[in-house]
Amino acid sequence: MELALRKDDEAFRDTVRKFLEEKLPREIAEAKSVGVSVEKPLLKKWHRTLYEQGWVAPAWPKEHGGTGWTATQRHIFNEETARANAPRLMPFGLGMVGPVIYTFGNDAQKARHLPGILTGDIWRCQGYSEPGAGSDLAALKTRAVRDGDDYIVNGQKIWTSYAHEADWIFCLVRTDDTSKPQEGISFLLIDMKTPGVTVRPLVSIDELHHLNEVFFEDVRVPIANRIGEENKGWTYAKFLLTHERTGIAGVPESKKAVERLHRISEATQGSDGRRLADDPAFRRKLAEIEIDLAGLEITNARILADAAAGRQVGERSSILKIAGTDIQQALQTLAVEAIGYYTLPSQRERLEGRPNAPLVGPDHAETVFANYGFGRAATIYGGSNEIQRNVLAKAVLGL
Repeated sequence: MELALRKDDEAFRDTVRKFLEEKLPREIAEAKSVGVSVEKPLLKKWHRTLYEQGWVAPAWPKEHGGTGWTATQRHIFNEETARANAPRLMPFGLGMVGPVIYTFGNDAQKARHLPGILTGDIWRCQGYSEPGAGSDLAALKTRAVRDGDDYIVNGQKIWTSYAHEADWIFCLVRTDDTSKPQEGISFLLIDMKTPGVTVRPLVSIDELHHLNEVFFEDVRVPIANRIGEENKGWTYAKFLLTHERTGIAGVPESKKAVERLHRISEATQGSDGRRLADDPAFRRKLAEIEIDLAGLEITNARILADAAAGRQVGERSSILKIAGTDIQQALQTLAVEAIGYYTLPSQRERLEGRPNAPLVGPDHAETVFANYGFGRAATIYGGSNEIQRNVLAKAVLGL
């Protein structure tokens, strides 16, 4: 693998840096980020800026609104946006359902749904997990029964990220009970404003509202909103999950977290008066994570290059999911260790933009616990890491 940048790639990097210097507003770059990204109005503003530049969907084919960039250029773009502290765009449209629609949808579905995903005007959420069907997704029970030109949908989804802010939900529903579990599932697009759809909040351990329960009670969904064939949803779901896991490694974000930990360690003194940066034990822990991250970065580049060349990524994407989320959690845990007692004060009011008291502790402590709490789910969403290890053992190693 060639790791050194070519001159044209260096020129591309300069172009991206100049764009970020000119177009990334300070209010967005300095916004507090917990969970997936910053608050919706700021994120939509940044999404629109990238759309107008033609850079909002680097991974999409050019004919559907993509950039036509090489895998190296996409890597450079992700590196530079993370370095500039640009927020990560909401993944559910661009990174998940969008590729399913342009790959398996019909022309009418592409014309109806892709433009809103690209502009950021229409937000999506993912209706996969259920109370009895998380990592065992084939056990889902939400049903869709045909009634003329519609399906009648009844059931429940859970842990649905940002359903309270979404305009549409893409759902796996059971349309056949008589075949194997994987063969009786269909993929539906459902307008969240449809009568019978109810969203209830789930406040997570970080004390913030990212997650939800979604209930469907006699929800009427046009058959025209089904992607692909009836009972073939498992195929589309696996395709989507491969895209999700390929983008879940979060290498640029983890590199940014490493830099932040270095700054924290230089600014923090222990009871003995020494900087944390001079503590051999802390330095060893951080160095070990950096070594793992360097290995993940190269693995990520290889898999993205294969995907860009049209080669099958398949179950290898699970490698990125496992390693990427393990590294994210290791960094979040070390950040908690670094700030010590300042982990304890709740900063929920400040994160929600309504502070009623001065910040307790240094500025760099404000989001540490919230990100740690949110990050406990990283090894679960997108397919739990335990299941991903089984996938690798069976499909890649042939065990």
